[in-house]
Amino acid sequence: MEQIYLSIVLAPLIGAIFAGFFGGRIGRVGAHWVTSSGVGISAVLSLYVLWQFVSGEAEVFNDSVYTWMVSDGLRMEVGFLVDQLTAVMLVVVTFVSFCVHIYTIGYMADDEHNWPDESLAGRNSYQRFFSYISLFTFSMLMLVMSNNFMQLFFGWEAVGLVSYLLIGFWSVRDTAIFANLKAFLVNRVGDFGFILGIAAVAMYFDTIDYAEVFAKAPELANVQINVWGDESWSLMTVICVFLFIGAMGKSAQVPLHVWLPDSMEGPTPISALIHAATMVTAGVFMVARMSPLYEFSETALTFVLVIGATTAFFTGLIGIVQNDIKRVVAYSTLSQLGYMMVALGVSAYAAGIFHLMTHAFFKALLFLAAGSVIIGMHHDQDIRNMGGIKKYMPITWITSLLGSLALIGFPGFSGYFSKDAIIDAVHHSTIAGSGYAYVAVLVGVFITALYSFRMFFLVFHGEGPRDEHAKDHLHESPKVVTWPLIALAIPSVFVGYFTVDAMLFGDWFKGAIYVLPEHNTIAALEKVVHDGNGMLGHFYASAPFYLAMAGLFVAWFIYMKKPPIAHDIKTRFNIVHTILDKKYYFDETYQALFAGGSRGIGKLLWDAGDRGLIDGLIINGSAKTVGRVAGWVRNVQTGYLFHYAVAMILGLLLLLTWFVIV
Repeated sequence: MEQIYLSIVLAPLIGAIFAGFFGGRIGRVGAHWVTSSGVGISAVLSLYVLWQFVSGEAEVFNDSVYTWMVSDGLRMEVGFLVDQLTAVMLVVVTFVSFCVHIYTIGYMADDEHNWPDESLAGRNSYQRFFSYISLFTFSMLMLVMSNNFMQLFFGWEAVGLVSYLLIGFWSVRDTAIFANLKAFLVNRVGDFGFILGIAAVAMYFDTIDYAEVFAKAPELANVQINVWGDESWSLMTVICVFLFIGAMGKSAQVPLHVWLPDSMEGPTPISALIHAATMVTAGVFMVARMSPLYEFSETALTFVLVIGATTAFFTGLIGIVQNDIKRVVAYSTLSQLGYMMVALGVSAYAAGIFHLMTHAFFKALLFLAAGSVIIGMHHDQDIRNMGGIKKYMPITWITSLLGSLALIGFPGFSGYFSKDAIIDAVHHSTIAGSGYAYVAVLVGVFITALYSFRMFFLVFHGEGPRDEHAKDHLHESPKVVTWPLIALAIPSVFVGYFTVDAMLFGDWFKGAIYVLPEHNTIAALEKVVHDGNGMLGHFYASAPFYLAMAGLFVAWFIYMKKPPIAHDIKTRFNIVHTILDKKYYFDETYQALFAGGSRGIGKLLWDAGDRGLIDGLIINGSAKTVGRVAGWVRNVQTGYLFHYAVAMILGLLLLLTWFVIV
C-alpha cells in the first residue's frame, strides 16, 4: 500500500512540474491533460483506499518514508498516517480537485483576454494556472497524510504559499495583488501561533511524531507551565490554543477571517478549491486530528466553540447584504466553517468532519455554478443585474438549486444530516459556551436559507438580466463546465444519507478520533435517533427544518413576491445595513490600526532614528564634531616658535605632575 500512498501524493506534483516548467513546450492541451490526469489518478487511488477501509481489508498505515534530519534526538521525517480520517479527506480533496481541473478547461479557455497585450505575465498563463492548482492539491495531500508535525507544517505553509499565487493570479489587477497580500499577511498571524504550538509540543513531548505525542498526552494532561511571570497555565491549553490560532488563520475564523472574502479576486475555479476541499478545511482537519490533545483541555474546547459560533452567526449576516455572486457564496463558507468549529468545540469531531465532507461537495458545486453564471453574464458578477437565467441555463439552474437545498439542510440532502447532527450535538453539550453556541447555530440556519435563496431567486428567477446584450447571448455553458456541476450535484444530494450511519453512529473513526466519555455528545444524540433514517424521520420535529423553511419563504416573499420590501427594509434599517455592508468595519479597523500603525511606527523610526539619530547625530554629527575639533587644533598651529616651546614646557610639567601623583 505504501506505493499507492506515494502515487496519490506524487501524481499531482508530477503534473504540476510538467505544466509549470514545460508549459510552453507541451502547450495548453498538454498542460491540462497532464495535471488533470495526475489528479484523476490520485482520485481513483483515493477511492480504492477508501473502499479498502470500508471493506475492512486495509489496516492503518503509519510509517516513515524519508528521514530528513535528526537533531538532538528529535527526528524530522516525511511519513504517512493513513487511517479512516485520512481516507475520507483523500477522497474529498482529490475528487473536488479533479472536478475543478475539468471545469477549469472551459472556464480559463479565454484567459488571454484578462491580460494586456504587452503583459509578459500573461504568456502561458493557462498552463501556469493548471500547474498551480495541481501543486495546491499536492500540498493539501501532504498535509492530510502527514504523521508528524513537521510535515503538517510543510503542507500548512505550502497551501498558504500556493493560495497566494492563485488569489493574485491576475497580477495586472491591483485588487488581486491587494487580496493575495492580505491573505498572506493574515495567515502569517495565525501561523505564528501555530508554530509556537508545535514548538511547545517538541519542547515538552521530546517528539513531533503524532503517535508518540498522543500516547504521552494523558501523562502530561495536568502539567502546569509558566508562560510569563508567575502565572501558571495548563500545558495542554497552551498547546491547543496556539494550534487553534493557526486554524483560525487557515480556516478563516473571526477575527482572522478578513482574507477569505477577498480571495474571490482569483479565478472562480480556485475559489471553489480554496473554499471547498483545500486550505480552509485544513484547520478543521488539524483540530480533529489533534483530538487526543484537545480532549484534555476544556478551556481550549470552549475557545474553539465560542470562536466557531461567533463566526457562524456574524459572518452569515454579512452574506445577506452582499451583491457579488461569489462573495455571497464566500460568506456562506465562512459561516459553515464556523459550524464545523462548533462541532469540534463540543467534541463532536465526527460531525465536524462529516459536515466538512458534505460541505465540500455542495460548496464546490455552488462556486462552479456561480462561475457558469459569470461566464453566461460576460463576467458580470452583480446579482442585481441578473434574473430569469433559469430558462437560458437549465443545467446550471437545477444544480444550483440542489446545492442551495443541501446548504440550507433540506431534509434528505447531504447538508441536512451533517448540520442537524452539529446542532443537536451542541444542544446536548455541557461545555462552557454551549448555550451561546446553540442559539448562534440555530438562528444561523434561518440566515443561511435567507441569503442562499435571496441569491438563487435574484439570479435565476424574475424578469431577466438587466443587460440586453447579455440577454441576447445567454446560453448554457459548455459540457466541460456542466459535467463537473452534475458530478458534484450527485454527492451533494446523496452522500450524506449513505455515509451518516458509519460516520456518526458507527465506529468509522474509531482509533482516528479520541473522545472522552464525558464529552461524547454524539452518544447523547444516538439515544434520540439511532441512524440516518431516524434523523430523516424526525425532520418534522426539528427546529432547524422550520427555521430553514422560514428563511426560504422570507427570501421568496421579499425578493420575488414583494421586491419593494427589500428597499424599504434597507432604508428603515440603514444603520444595520451599513454595518453589515462594511463587514463590521474589520477591514477599516485593521487598515487603520495595523497598516496605519505600521506606517506610523515606520515614519517615527525614519524621523527619529534614520534622520535624527543616524543621519543627524552619528553621520552629520560626527562630521561636525571632527570639523570643530579640527578648527580648535588649527588655532594651535600658529607658526611661532615660542608658542611651541611654551606648549612643550606645559606638557612636560603635566607629565611630571602625573608621575609624582601616581
